[in-house]
Amino acid sequence: MQATGHVRPYSRLYRDVPGEWFARRSFPAQSFADLPALATRKRQLGLTVSLILPTLNVADTLPQVLAEVAAVSAGNIALVDQVIVVDGASTDATAEIALSAGAEVYLQDALLPDFGPALGKGDAMWRALARADGDIIVYADTDTRNFHRDFVAATLGPLIVEPEILMSKAAFRRPFTGDAMDVTADGGGRVTELTAKPLFNVFFPQLAGFAQPLAGEFAATRELLFSIPFFTGYGVETGLLIDTLRLAGLYAMAQVDVGERVNRHQSLGDLGRMSYAVLRTVLRRVADQDARLGGSAGLDMIADAVYSHAVMTADGFRLTEYAEELVERPPMGELRAAA
Repeated sequence: MQATGHVRPYSRLYRDVPGEWFARRSFPAQSFADLPALATRKRQLGLTVSLILPTLNVADTLPQVLAEVAAVSAGNIALVDQVIVVDGASTDATAEIALSAGAEVYLQDALLPDFGPALGKGDAMWRALARADGDIIVYADTDTRNFHRDFVAATLGPLIVEPEILMSKAAFRRPFTGDAMDVTADGGGRVTELTAKPLFNVFFPQLAGFAQPLAGEFAATRELLFSIPFFTGYGVETGLLIDTLRLAGLYAMAQVDVGERVNRHQSLGDLGRMSYAVLRTVLRRVADQDARLGGSAGLDMIADAVYSHAVMTADGFRLTEYAEELVERPPMGELRAAA
């Protein structure tokens, strides 16, 4: 991994356009369709892979996810060596299903308890690193209704065949499903399209070539993930992309077409909070860079804040306020070194 611990000059983040990277680091779906060959290459390199699955009340979709994972965990297509389910205190049968499938199951609050209760999905992802043994670590969402083993293989593939690649993001088409008769082919991913991509185009244009920058499916080397911090909430994927860009450079990153992904849709109110988290994460990184260069960007405006959401209902006006902390967990490598 190049330039470990070194902050790339801000001007460098603006200078390069993503076109050439897009052509060289965007892999079509068929690139990693030969699973036996991919597994053979993994064995030849002596690599091990940990798959981390954050869960919260996904008993309806988890059985299919784990069945597909099991298919790439044994035999001549053994790509996954360790399956970790980190659960956010589900009230359905999520944990029981995971245990019966042979996964390692941890309650997110029980991991690294010195940091207090887990603060959302990003915190769960970070805490699960403490139990991951693999040279490569893969994350995947568990609310996907059409999960397939190729999701894992394709996301993992670039790190096995291209030693310069340290992180690979899944790219997919995400339809928006209203009801049985109302499907918009590319209507999903509203926070991605309306918030993340415009922000990247303005502040980090090198990342503008990612089709799904907020995808929960990605793979990265253990060394990389142990070298960068994690934001605890909805800003986790945004922060990981920016910090990988700064630490390792754009060409250490790739994206892979994994087809179509069908999963749950959030309400507009929840999407607003997600957008707020993404916005503040980007601004935090811009402010961090400005401070390093002697600027005066204020972190106080970005740190602890309240998200106010005003709506009109059948009963009249309603204002709801949410406390939205912007918490950043330290690199796991630093935590291990201190321990």
